[in-house]
Amino acid sequence: MIKKFIQRILGVKNSGDAPVKNSKARAKPKALNAKEHGINPELLSANAVRVTQTLQENGFKAFVVGGAVRDLLLGIKPKDFDIATNATPEQVKRLFRRAFIIGRRFQIVHVMFGQDLLEVTTFRGAGDDGAPKDEHGRVLRDNTFGEQHEDAARRDFTINAMYYDPASQTVLDYHGGIADIRKKTLRIIGTPEARYREDPVRMLRVVRFAAKLQFTIDEATRLPIAVMAPLINNVPSARVFDEMLKLLMSGHAMACLQQLRKEGLHHGLMPLLDVVLEQPLGEKFVTLALANTDERIKQGKTVSPGFLFASLLWHQVLEKWEAYKAAGEFSIPALHLAADDVLNTQTDSLALQRKIGSDMRDIWAMQPRFEKRVGKTPYKLLENTRLRASYDFLLLRCASGELDAEIGEWWTDFINGDEIEREQLLTIKPKKAAAEEPVKKRRPRRRGPRKPSDKVGD
Repeated sequence: MIKKFIQRILGVKNSGDAPVKNSKARAKPKALNAKEHGINPELLSANAVRVTQTLQENGFKAFVVGGAVRDLLLGIKPKDFDIATNATPEQVKRLFRRAFIIGRRFQIVHVMFGQDLLEVTTFRGAGDDGAPKDEHGRVLRDNTFGEQHEDAARRDFTINAMYYDPASQTVLDYHGGIADIRKKTLRIIGTPEARYREDPVRMLRVVRFAAKLQFTIDEATRLPIAVMAPLINNVPSARVFDEMLKLLMSGHAMACLQQLRKEGLHHGLMPLLDVVLEQPLGEKFVTLALANTDERIKQGKTVSPGFLFASLLWHQVLEKWEAYKAAGEFSIPALHLAADDVLNTQTDSLALQRKIGSDMRDIWAMQPRFEKRVGKTPYKLLENTRLRASYDFLLLRCASGELDAEIGEWWTDFINGDEIEREQLLTIKPKKAAAEEPVKKRRPRRRGPRKPSDKVGD
């Protein structure tokens, strides 16, 4: 009933791919040889080849699968390599020295080669109607194994449902993924409404892939999102947080957030995102922070999730900080209270890990100290383990116009200077006085001469 209601509202008919799991036509893939698909074998991970080769030598089927194949077809070196096989998790585990079975919703095997981790999954079978689901239809656990064509039907998008055999250099395409890649189209496999209900996180993945790959979302795939977006509220917050990290660390963070807003998916993920992006200073600050993150990722540099979320939530902290100070609270305690309020709210909705929350708090707490450029304070900050992230955060505040650029320039010179240069900087009077705590009001002086018996403070 609900499915028909949604389709009636949207004016969408059943997708021709709806009964994928029962379609015999899908059981036979289109096979493309090396000349037809054009994958460069040099982009493959040696460990991925080693895993597929080991499985094949022991009588099993094994393929590089999913996003890795998609990236290889686009001429991009994949960051991660997933392997699909008809071997069970226990059979896979026995073949590798460092292999660990994980997962409750669906068991997978992590195979380790030094710091390199490869994820090996057994072909999943056609969806089992008896699989445990919540009241909204989200599948909670499904360890049904099956054939390769069934596994292809269980994958989310056509561009992620292709299999590559490094030994024969053959690509197997079950759902027209090659054609969609060439058309730069993102299309879900099966009936979109049913697939989103099974796993609402797929709606976030649509946004991430569309922004990252600069693909157009297929109309039938896009239309149900606006109606079904509230289903994301039923997903465990830890899974939502993981997907948000992937969005923000995709190298196309701003494009992802803009796509989230466009599809109406940002509510509940970043509750005040619209407000921040409508404020001139807030929009500029967030834009600079995300551009900085994207650039670091493109250069192969590390990105701190703590820094990223500290940037996104800073103007919420700033607003509450000013409110606490206006209510009479001293500046530093007011900042800590504001940080507590924001972190408590976001921890409930995004499951921020304790370490990330701690990093965010440290970055925020350092900001007032940068304005105190006198005495020993600057030298003490040089010894702080959070200096680099906090300093980068300060530069964003200066670049956005929140602080005078002179403060950032002074700290750049102080951090990079030698002892003599630092001493000289400390003799220069700052253009703006350092932020100080409010001075407590003294009692008015008693009129007339003080009696000898009076004590100070009476």
